[in-house]
Amino acid sequence: MQLQLVRHLWGMGGTHEELFPRIKAQGYAAIETGLPVPEQASRFQALLQEHGLGYIPQIFTSGDSVEDHLATFRQQVEQAARLQPEKINCHSGKDLWSVDQSAHFYREALKIEADAGIAVAHETHRGRVFFYPGITAQLLERFEGLKLCCDLSHWVCVCERLIDDQLDIVRLCASRCIHLHARVGYEEGPQVPDPRAPEYLPYVEAHECWWSIIWDEQERQGMRISTLTPEFGPPGYLHTLPYTQAPVADLEAICNWQARREADLFARRQR
Repeated sequence: MQLQLVRHLWGMGGTHEELFPRIKAQGYAAIETGLPVPEQASRFQALLQEHGLGYIPQIFTSGDSVEDHLATFRQQVEQAARLQPEKINCHSGKDLWSVDQSAHFYREALKIEADAGIAVAHETHRGRVFFYPGITAQLLERFEGLKLCCDLSHWVCVCERLIDDQLDIVRLCASRCIHLHARVGYEEGPQVPDPRAPEYLPYVEAHECWWSIIWDEQERQGMRISTLTPEFGPPGYLHTLPYTQAPVADLEAICNWQARREADLFARRQR
């Protein structure tokens, strides 16, 4: 199995023409970002091809009802399919839904995914259905075809602890994980101020243990490529100083550091 590093555009300034060659030179193999507006889709695809970059679209369901969220899911999946990505990452549903409402959404979403013929990873994210371990496990057990983007930093924040007491659920999630967001959370937030700081090493290493569980399961399933995005975000995910709002660290440097560290960890596993 090979590790493919993916770079998100969240918090990066500049045009695609400026960013894509820089991202490629930094060792990334693909871009993860929202859908381009229709009139820019052809140029977007041409730039990806020019720089030899893959693409993972990020989509976001919305609306007041389950049916609204299904309608936006269908529309965005169909739009993404026209760009021929290998997979889609989705922020799906609402955390306030009942289990029955969530089950209805994912039952229909799996049909839409099958019609599109593209794998959809539903992200473990605050504010969404998979915002905490319990509901995620219930729905994974109910729907065998449900796939995940695992961003476990959110669960550390929601549960207000490192989730080593929930490794059985982490293993269940690993069996469905087709994309990984390598951000490091802590008890009071989904993003440590700077993962390079020694005081946050225990949090980095805890997340790496969970990511290794995911890699082990992906390898066991015969997955050829594992995709990873070091998805640290800009302010207000990135901490800032009071009054000046100056960021406490350089976002691009953090993302690249995390990407290199996980590539090294992955390489050591393969020896």
